[in-house]
Amino acid sequence: MAGRNRRRARTASRLRLVAITSVLVGLILISLRLLPGSPFESTAAAEWGQAGSSDSRGSDLTDRSTRPPPPSTSPTPQPDPLPFEAKELDLDIDGWYAWSVLDRRSGEIIGSDNMDETSTTASLIKSWIVADFLRRSDDAGQTPTDTKLDDLTKIIRDSDNERTQTLYKQIGESASIKRLLSTCDLTDSKVSSDLGWSRTELSPRDVARLGNCIADGRAAGPTWTKWLLNEMRLVRGVGDFGIRKAFPAAEAKKIAIKNGWVDREQEQEIHVNCLAIGDTWTMGVMLRYPINKGYDYGMTTCQKITRALQTPTP
Repeated sequence: MAGRNRRRARTASRLRLVAITSVLVGLILISLRLLPGSPFESTAAAEWGQAGSSDSRGSDLTDRSTRPPPPSTSPTPQPDPLPFEAKELDLDIDGWYAWSVLDRRSGEIIGSDNMDETSTTASLIKSWIVADFLRRSDDAGQTPTDTKLDDLTKIIRDSDNERTQTLYKQIGESASIKRLLSTCDLTDSKVSSDLGWSRTELSPRDVARLGNCIADGRAAGPTWTKWLLNEMRLVRGVGDFGIRKAFPAAEAKKIAIKNGWVDREQEQEIHVNCLAIGDTWTMGVMLRYPINKGYDYGMTTCQKITRALQTPTP
C-alpha cells in the first residue's frame, strides 16, 4: 500500500513539472513573437511596429491619419497692380506738360522725365490750404463752426477764390506753404512769397506727394482726413475734370480730386493742373500752353494723358 502511494506522488510531481514547463515555454514563445526582429515575430507585431515607426515606408491608414499635415506651399498673393504704367507718351500736345504717379503702398514714384519741373498750381493748392487749417485747428483743440465748415466745403467743391483768400491769410499765407514743404516732404517745390496762393509752384512729383500726404493723414490730421477726402470726391461744376474722367463712372466717384486752372496774362499762358487720390495711388498732371487755346484744351488734355498711361485691361 505504501509503495503505491509513493508511485502516485512521483507521478503527480512529474505532471506538475510538465505543466509548469509547458507554461514557461509558452510564455517564452509569446515573448519571442512580440520581439521585433525575432525569427518568431508575428505578422501583426511586425505591422504594429511599422505603423508606430517613423520609417517613411510605413503606408497604413493609421500612420497617415496621425501624421501632421505638410506645410502649406501656397504662393503669397501679389498686390493688385497700379492702373498706370510708365511709358513714353507720343501725344500731340501744345506747350509743356509733365506727370507723376505714386504707389501709396510702396512709396514708389513713376513719371515723365521732367516730373521734377515746377509750375504754378492755381486752385489745386486749395486742398493743402484747407488741410492745413483743419490740422492746426485740431492741434489747438478747436472745432470749426458749421459756418466755417460750409466755407471749406465751398473752397473744395466749388473752388471759391474769395473764401480761399480769407483762409490763406488766417493761416499765415506763405508760412502755410513752408509747412506744406516740410510736412509732406516735398523736394522740388517753391514758396511764392507775397505773390499769393495761386502762384505757389509745385512739380507733378510733389503734387503726387501732396495727394499721398492728404490720404495718409499728415496734411489734415487724423480727425479731419476722412472729411476732407469726402469733400474732394464731391468736387462739382467746372472743377470736375481731368484724371478721374478717364475712369468708369462707378470707379471715378471713389477718386478724390482737386484741380487748378488759370490764365496767366503776363506769360500769355494757361496753366491747368490735376491732382487725384485713388485707393492705392495718387497722381499729378500739370500743363502750360498758349493762352489762345482756352481752358477746355487743358482740361481734356489732362484726361487724355491719364488715359494714355492707364494699363490696358484684359
